Amino acid sequence: MPRIEFTSHLQRHLDCPSTTVSGTTLREVLDNVFAELPQLQGYLLDDQQGVRKHVMIFLDGQPIDDRIHLSDPVTTNSEIYVMQALSGG
Repeated sequence: MPRIEFTSHLQRHLDCPSTTVSGTTLREVLDNVFAELPQLQGYLLDDQQGVRKHVMIFLDGQPIDDRIHLSDPVTTNSEIYVMQALSGG
C-alpha cells in the first residue's frame, strides 16, 4: 500500500502520523487518510477540495501535477510526502 508521511511541522499542529493506506490516485489515498484523520482535510485542502496554496505534496519524489482534482496515479509502492510550502520575501 502507498505510504504517506507528514513533516514534523505538521505533526506539531495536528496528530498525523505516517501511515499506509490504499488508493490508486492521490485523491483516493487522501480520502482514506481523511476518513481516519478528518481534522487534516481542512488543513490540507481548500473549500474546492484542491490542495491549499501553502501545502506541497510530493509523490515518489516529484511535486504532484494535479493540485485541483488530485488525479495523480499512485502505485502500491508509492511514497507521498506532505509539507507546508514556504513563501514570503
